[in-house]
Amino acid sequence: MQKVSPEYTLLILSISSPVLLGVYRDDQLIETIKSEQKISDVLLAMIIKVMDHYPLSKMIYTRGPGSYMAIKLTYIMLKTIEIVKEIPFQGCSAFALNKGKPIKAVGNLYFIKVGERIETQKFEQLIPQEFFLPASLEGLKIDEASIPNYILPAV
Repeated sequence: MQKVSPEYTLLILSISSPVLLGVYRDDQLIETIKSEQKISDVLLAMIIKVMDHYPLSKMIYTRGPGSYMAIKLTYIMLKTIEIVKEIPFQGCSAFALNKGKPIKAVGNLYFIKVGERIETQKFEQLIPQEFFLPASLEGLKIDEASIPNYILPAV
């Protein structure tokens, strides 16, 4: 009987601090990597470290909504890795990793999900940003598009 090699997936949650990376073997979380540093300073080094330790089959990132700069940097890094290393990547909604709670936009504006639409809404109180890596990728809704979901509120 031939043994099937495990499939490794990297889930990148880079739209808020801390930056979270989850390594999944056959869709089960086996390692969490976390950094409080700026994404522009640490994300590439974090991804390279994971690639040095695991033969990744694919990558998933939070393509929005959230920090425009974080989304853009993450997309550019993953697109480059896809081209150079031939590791495909996909996107998921940030709402899938925070139980659908409001996501900080700018000032006191937050992104909220209303049905299938994403809108902005003002909140006078600061809403804590709590994101998580799921224990399993089973059930995580992957978006058809991998391009960033830039939702820029009117300022």
